[in-house]
Amino acid sequence: EVQLQASGGGLVQAGGSLRLSCAASGFSFDRTAIGWFRQTPEQERERLACINASDGSSYSADSVKGRFTISRDDAKNTVYLQMNNLNAGDTAVYYCAAGGPRSVVASRCPPPKLYTYWGQGTLVTVSS
Repeated sequence: EVQLQASGGGLVQAGGSLRLSCAASGFSFDRTAIGWFRQTPEQERERLACINASDGSSYSADSVKGRFTISRDDAKNTVYLQMNNLNAGDTAVYYCAAGGPRSVVASRCPPPKLYTYWGQGTLVTVSS
């Protein structure tokens, strides 16, 4: 059974940092590209960052570039999203996803509809 467990969310003050984790099981993690997304009640699911499996290359969306960094540890079957200099606009539920294209960086991260497996989401709340 494929499982993605997102964690690390919480309440943080503006300007602070959080590191989200996505722990995976049930598939060949080291051969799978992973994406991070977020969603609010007012907005569609937004692509944030993605990371290839083959070479570990990554891409971050313009909206978070320079503040958010995606990385992976294949030994732990885990992908991380380091988020720095958070602001109120970053308040959302954050999701990780797998089961999409093997190479995601070249396409600047595929849209949500191309991913098969999703974690349950972790809530990030940034207070101003």
